[in-house]
Amino acid sequence: MDIILVPGFWLDASSWEEVTPALEAAGHRPHPLTLPGMQSVDADRSGIGLRDHIDTVVAAIDALDNKVVLVGHSGGGAIIHGALDARPDRVERAVYVDSGPLGEGGVINDELPSDGDDVPLPPWEAFEDADLVDLDDGLREAFRARAIPEPKGVAYARQHLHDERRYEVPATVIACEFPSSLLQEWIQAGHPFVAELSKVRDVEYVDLPTGHWPQFTKPAELAQAILAAVESPGAGAN
Repeated sequence: MDIILVPGFWLDASSWEEVTPALEAAGHRPHPLTLPGMQSVDADRSGIGLRDHIDTVVAAIDALDNKVVLVGHSGGGAIIHGALDARPDRVERAVYVDSGPLGEGGVINDELPSDGDDVPLPPWEAFEDADLVDLDDGLREAFRARAIPEPKGVAYARQHLHDERRYEVPATVIACEFPSSLLQEWIQAGHPFVAELSKVRDVEYVDLPTGHWPQFTKPAELAQAILAAVESPGAGAN
């Protein structure tokens, strides 16, 4: 199976480096992406918006012969959902890693402080305690050293969707910061945070208790959770 891996904010393709070996060992073909403006700290991020990142994922789908599994971490969940909306017939399953689908008109996070066209990685004090579980001092130092400013246009732009066939594609939510039971409670209560997720017909939930960056704090466990999702019904072995 071709597995397209979309990183969250401040990260490039290398953020998946401790996850991809297990996927390859299981016979799959991982395709970790570096999205526009995320090539380096010095890259030009002016004019780059959410649609540009979605279009990059769509191009990756179109470059492959078979159906794919899309994996999106954090803000990457909104990006893979936009790509799924563009190519619902090409996606076997969407996997949201501590994230979820972003609905029409939503933004990923327009409250993040920006510096011109950049959204730098905030100081750790700006994050919730739940974000930082298991992210020890060494991991924090390594994360900050590799962090690349996110294009402001990706964080602030509104999502636009067009094809309701996106709701027919099975999804897996790998819940890290919050237990999946809480997400399901929010769905039952009609919470706007999970409004788009509530419309997906087939959703499975997997609990992976850790902070917001399991690819750093629990990479082996994350790889196994992705493998289980890939091999679940609705994700063919092509």
